Amino acid sequence: MISRLLNISDYSIVGFLGVVFAYLFTCLLLGAGMNKLPRDHGREFAHDGALSAGKPRGAGFVFILVFVLSVLVFGTVDTEMIIYLILTVAAMMTGYLDDCSKVSWGELRKGLLDLVIAVMAAVTMVNFNGSTVVLALAGQTIVFSPIVYGILAVILVWGSINVTNCADGVDGLSGTLAIITLATIYVIMNRVECAPEFSYSILLFIACILGYLWFNATPSRLLMGDAGSRAMGLFIAIAVMKMGSPFLYFLVALMLMLDGGLGLVKVSLLRFLKIKILTKVRTPLHDHVRKNMGWSNAQTVFKFAIIQILISAAVVWMVY
Repeated sequence: MISRLLNISDYSIVGFLGVVFAYLFTCLLLGAGMNKLPRDHGREFAHDGALSAGKPRGAGFVFILVFVLSVLVFGTVDTEMIIYLILTVAAMMTGYLDDCSKVSWGELRKGLLDLVIAVMAAVTMVNFNGSTVVLALAGQTIVFSPIVYGILAVILVWGSINVTNCADGVDGLSGTLAIITLATIYVIMNRVECAPEFSYSILLFIACILGYLWFNATPSRLLMGDAGSRAMGLFIAIAVMKMGSPFLYFLVALMLMLDGGLGLVKVSLLRFLKIKILTKVRTPLHDHVRKNMGWSNAQTVFKFAIIQILISAAVVWMVY
């Protein structure tokens, strides 16, 4: 948009300005307004959960709105992108309203809201992109029926929202892993020249997360809250589907899945099927390595990030 308003023909300049704007504006707003955000109450069952009590939370409200503004001003916006931006804001708002509430909304209400957002994202994806999936590691293409692809897309989006939310519990962890995941998707999309307009929005999202991490590095001054983690999970799912190889989610977001997803699987099996697994493993996994293995917060972030970087590099090498 800004390139047309200012009659700038060099899109690389506009792209550079957009990334700088997204990062600096996020830093500016968070630095000036963090004390106006709701306060964290601490997590009763999390390792060192009480240490977060009193810190501003809900920073996702700020950096998601900056992301949306950055895309509208510096990106190429079409109907599909507008829908994704609306859904990202919706995921952020469901989390932010829960962050502001003195009493948690509860798993059922949040799960149903996530489901509604997931269905809308899946319908949009099928409508604008079809139901063809590339099995990147095998070099094969599969054409699913729209209904089957839509169901799988709903599962992916709903799962991504919730595993990313559950992985948010250590200063800098979920933001760092999200950046690595999104950067991997960006590299793959650009190497295969897939959806260049959308891939630029990934850079803007990364810049906004980096602005948040400036204040969230250990020891953190504020927390993203559900407002940030739920929106991040949604955007990661949308990005990996736009890449055309949604099954790569299991590799490019592996550490987010293991950290946040093991607990979901463990609790679900116990609650609905009365099956006990991983009885000696604390979940989320970041609590296990800190409580049972003695890792510090910084060690947890660095080691999880190192593992994901190695996996992502291997994926990029094997795929292309």
